Amino acid sequence: MSKLRILYVASEINPFLQTSEVADFVRQLPQGMQERGMEIRILVPRFGLINERKNRLHEVVRLSGINIAVGEEEKPLTIKVASIPNAKLQVYFIDNEDYFHRKSVFFDKENNFYEDNDERAIFFCKGVIETVRKLGWTPDIVHCNDWMTSLIPMYLKTTYKNDPLFKNTKTVFTVYNNPFKHKFDGDLLGKVKMMDIDDSMLVNLQSADYEGFIKIGIEYSDAIIKAEDGVNDNLNTLLEEFDSEKKIDTIEKDDNLLDSYFNLYNELVS
Repeated sequence: MSKLRILYVASEINPFLQTSEVADFVRQLPQGMQERGMEIRILVPRFGLINERKNRLHEVVRLSGINIAVGEEEKPLTIKVASIPNAKLQVYFIDNEDYFHRKSVFFDKENNFYEDNDERAIFFCKGVIETVRKLGWTPDIVHCNDWMTSLIPMYLKTTYKNDPLFKNTKTVFTVYNNPFKHKFDGDLLGKVKMMDIDDSMLVNLQSADYEGFIKIGIEYSDAIIKAEDGVNDNLNTLLEEFDSEKKIDTIEKDDNLLDSYFNLYNELVS
């Protein structure tokens, strides 16, 4: 069997940024899969809290220069890269001055949720796919983590379904207990839309909130994983809505974690 190619997408990764358990998970799992012979790529946003000089980020000019449409606007995409210390792994960072240069992640200094977090997520999800296209790299699995990555499975099954790079790609979506209470104003569905996406495909996103993003991620993914730690009742209720149509697994954080994911990826591809 040729080595599997796994793309990990998340909002954070250690040691560059940690605000939740996502950062540790996305640090450990890719290395474990690489050590089992898989080929790995990792993409995260370049939030302003990430110190470029300290972490030795540098721009990848050949990958930068794409414009990403978010609603009526187009925003330039910059790609930066850095290596994880003591690991043979590189991390690609999606950057844009308007969306990611503020010195915080999702909340401002007064703990208000940023009104444009929906646009930041849309830009990031589209930017991830366009970056992989520019790399010319075909992922067998795209493993999306948390709400900010939840549009990627839908885009891959609609707008990009005939792209030779993605025609056989499977998606995994891991749901974490990182909810927010904000409801997005404005034309969220209009901003999310791309070619081959109409309103009927976005019903689960109509609530324009955290649950909407999670539901759209679940709907279009090939495998759904519930992060083990402290999933609250609201999230469990939401996941139960999909019980009849989707298999939702919990992979325990024990000695067999890496083996469980290794087996999951191989099952999906075969």
